[in-house]
Parts: sequence; C-alpha cells; structure tokens
Amino acid sequence: MDTRLLKIAYQFDIQGTIVEIYPLGEGFINDTFIVKTQGDSPDYIMQRKNHHIFPDVPGMMENIKAVTEHIKAKVNDPLRETLTVIPAKDGKLYVKEGDEYWTVCLLISDTMSLSKADSPDLAYQGGLGIGRFQHLLSDFKKPLHETIKGFHNIRWRFQQWDAVIAADPAGRVSALKEEISWIESRRKEMMDFWKLVEDGTIPTHVTHNDTKISNILFEKSNGKMLCMIDLDTVMMSTSLNDFGDAIRSYTNTGEEDDMNLENVGMSLEMFKAYAEGYLHEQKDSMVKSELDHLAFSARYITFEQVLRFLMDYIDGDRYYKISYPEHNLVRTHAQYRLLQSMEAQYDQMCEIIRKQTQ
Repeated sequence: MDTRLLKIAYQFDIQGTIVEIYPLGEGFINDTFIVKTQGDSPDYIMQRKNHHIFPDVPGMMENIKAVTEHIKAKVNDPLRETLTVIPAKDGKLYVKEGDEYWTVCLLISDTMSLSKADSPDLAYQGGLGIGRFQHLLSDFKKPLHETIKGFHNIRWRFQQWDAVIAADPAGRVSALKEEISWIESRRKEMMDFWKLVEDGTIPTHVTHNDTKISNILFEKSNGKMLCMIDLDTVMMSTSLNDFGDAIRSYTNTGEEDDMNLENVGMSLEMFKAYAEGYLHEQKDSMVKSELDHLAFSARYITFEQVLRFLMDYIDGDRYYKISYPEHNLVRTHAQYRLLQSMEAQYDQMCEIIRKQTQ
C-alpha cells in the first residue's frame, strides 16, 4: 500500500483500520481512490482534486457540503441518497499536501454507474436523476461559490470569443468565415435568452452542471436511480442549463467528435424519454418562464459548445485536449450538425414539453 496515500487518508475523520487503497476509474480530471477498511467499518472515496480546473477547492467543498446537507434533511436514507462529505480531523473539508488538495466522502455500497445512456429507458432514468436532484434543492437559498467563472454564461463566452477573434493567435480566422458566421448569426438569439436569466425572469437555482449518466448511481439490486454524484461543479444558475446539457449528450446519435456528419443528429425519442423523467420529478418546482424555454435550453447549450470548440481551435487549441491538429474543428462541425438537427426539430421538441406540462 502507498504509504503517502495512507498518511493522507488517516488525516480524515474516518472509522476503522485501513487495509487497502487502490485507484478507481480513469481520472480525466481528478484522481480517485477507494479506501477499504477492516471488518464492518465503512469504506470511502478519496480524491486528489484538480486545482487547475477547480482553483477554489475549499469553496467547492463548501458548496458540496451545503447542498448534500440540504438533501439529507429531505430523504429517507441520508447515507445512500446523497454524498456524505468526511471532514479532516482539523475540521476542514479537505487536506492540503504541498499544492495538492485531497477530499474524502463515504462510499455508497452496492451501487453501479453506467457509461452511456443508449436506450430511452436509460434516458428516462437520467431525467429522473437530475430532476430529483433539482427538485430536492428547489428551496435551497444559501449563496454558493462560483467555482468556475462564467460557466454556461454566454455573455462571458462572447467576451472571450471577441477577444480571441481579434487576436487570431493561430492565424486561422481567415479560413473560418463560414464557421464564424454560424456563431454570429445566432448571437442575438442566445443573448436574448441569457438576459432573461440576468434580469430574473428565468430564476436561478442549484445546478449540477455535469449531467452525464455516469454521474448517477443506480441500485445494484434493482437498477433504479439512487442519487447524483460528482458534485464538483455544483453552482447557482438556471436549472435549464442542466436540462440542455443532458439533451446535448443523451440524444446525440453520433459522437461528439464524429468525422462522419451523417451519423450526427438529435434523437427525438431520446429527447422525449429524458424530458418525461425530468419533468416527472421537477415540473411542479418550475415556473412558466422555465417551462417555456426548456426545449430552447438544448439549443443554447449545444450552441455554446460549438462556440467553445471553434474558439479553442482559433486560439491554437489551448483548452481542450486534442488527438490530431484538426480535432477541435471536427468537434465544431459535429456539434454544429447536432445544433442544426435540434433547430429542425424544435417545434416537435416544444410540443413534447407542452404535452407533458399540461
């Protein structure tokens, strides 16, 4: 056993004797470990948080602690229906070793996660997961830290966009007139939506901000949705962002970086299934302005991703990891095809929402 990991783990307020610590998952952002204890003592999840992605780890952990405590007061099984943050022995929600931040939470046993929602039934379960999470937090009133600046804020994204276009650091702007026109032709529509958030017409709530199905735990015994995990990006924004981002990922018939654009489109069947699950849990917590813009949120978030991939390509590929020189441009085209598919089916999307909210 790694003695350094053992030393870090024992700085947290854990129960029992540690017998094993081993990696969990691929660690795209954080490094995650299982901490096994002896006998009937609980097991734990320990993470080294990526403070380059999350520069305010203490604030992030305060956010997670606040929202999980709020959920615990409302559910039947508080140790299973949300995460349980384990503090360090000094009372902090993290341990700092050098420039590294470490955190621990209780392992929720006898559960499973899924890597992809590849059926309407799983899309429905995904909708239930984020809908229930938002519903449980619909009356949460405490302020939360903005741990990632400008997340899903299109005004902020356009400020970045304008600066990158003006600077043209990689000398690529002149060859991208068509792609740039995709962004500019939709600027007003996207800003008009965001102004409704800024002026409070569309209210803000706790949002998860990473709604892929792998962030939902399911009961092993019956396959039912249990709770949302990976709460690092929990912040205050419009709940529509979570819906839109889920639709972007759940309904795409191709890959995010698909080179064959014929593969890419929005599955209306998957949209309908996700919306049914989401609204089953969350409908009664939403006001008319949210319901009226629910379908549009999928276009908004997908547009934002088109902008971000293209902006990074123009900027010389500084943000997203790439596997080949044109990777971000391929991503741009694939996401734009998905956006076009959403726009073509938008009336049907609105009708699905209307029927489910009558």
